[in-house]
Amino acid sequence: MAALTGLSQGFLSMLESGARRLTSLDKVERFLLGIGAPEGLLPPPIRKHCALRTQQPLPATGPEPTFDKDADLQALAAQAAAQSIQFAEKTLRSNVTDESLEVLTHSIGTIATDYVHTPLHPLFKKLLVTRNQIFELLGGRQRPHQTRELHLLAGTSCLLLAHASQNLGDADAAMAQIRTAWEFAEQADHNDLRAWTKGTAALISEWSPQHQSSLEYTREAAALSPQGETRVRIAAIEARAAARIGDRGTALAALGDLRRAREQQDSTESLNRFGGILTFPGAKQEYYIGGTYALLGEHGLAEHHATRAIAMYENGPKRERSYGDEALARLDVVTSRIATGELEGASEQFLPLLDLPQNLRIQQIGHAVRQVADLLGAPRLARSRTARELVEAARSYQAIDTPLKAALS
Repeated sequence: MAALTGLSQGFLSMLESGARRLTSLDKVERFLLGIGAPEGLLPPPIRKHCALRTQQPLPATGPEPTFDKDADLQALAAQAAAQSIQFAEKTLRSNVTDESLEVLTHSIGTIATDYVHTPLHPLFKKLLVTRNQIFELLGGRQRPHQTRELHLLAGTSCLLLAHASQNLGDADAAMAQIRTAWEFAEQADHNDLRAWTKGTAALISEWSPQHQSSLEYTREAAALSPQGETRVRIAAIEARAAARIGDRGTALAALGDLRRAREQQDSTESLNRFGGILTFPGAKQEYYIGGTYALLGEHGLAEHHATRAIAMYENGPKRERSYGDEALARLDVVTSRIATGELEGASEQFLPLLDLPQNLRIQQIGHAVRQVADLLGAPRLARSRTARELVEAARSYQAIDTPLKAALS
């Protein structure tokens, strides 16, 4: 009873024998709350006193502890221990269980895995529901390791929303999600999430009119010293971003970094445990290498690596087949064949893109198709019937449209 109430054993004994009475409101309150008396059974003065105490802020120095003046030091020690236990139980009470964290982790992993092969519309809504659940839990109190895990999950959900916003063609929304993901990465003190966030910022910038800033983001990501797959991803983005602005030396050096990073072990905290879009598998690596060579004008190497990427996606597990990367790899092959005058071969790779459902045509695909249309409009191809047919198909090609984007926002 002394441990529950914070009152000394000697004082409680005198209460039981009738030698003492509870006259102090504080002691009455400690006794009733200590034994777990339901709020509805508390006397009105105690309920009012509790309400006033919860409304008033604690002084900066903390409340003075109340001790029984008749207690000896041994009893005081027991009383202090009981108070410590009570405080710990109150402040360390959590609104989340480890099991619920596992459920949220599984949800994020399912979304990340489905992202590469599922239309954005249903996935976006599911992602928002999961993110909001995490945000709501963060508004409560948890144990430190649970709070860190919630910050990691919150940052990862914002990172996925950044990818989705970019695929919908909204770079501003994507960068806003990136800034939020970075704040959560800082709170979680999670280096791999930091690196993925900076790498995704580089990716968003690369596809935007401000693509010059992409290289700066990749350097910031590389400075975080990630290992394995994350480092491969950063090098791949850096290579393509450098090639896009005509920096051949940096692009080739980054490809060298990519190949060396393939030999490294993944970090123990790597985000690739979530799977899907938060991994950087071999097929994706080949697509980025092919895209880099295409931008550098190395058409033979571009087609070689892009074709390898397509084959790896076609022959790999269905759940890992990224419709976006595969389509963009085909467009790299189309670009290479147009450059070398193989228009029939270009048509062969372009036709499958016409069968891609519109809700899978992310904005990056639409952007690349417009670039193909510009290439086909060159004067040297004006007399080619195949070129004219391809131009007509490319210019009528529609990516995810504005009404769908509005429905997803």
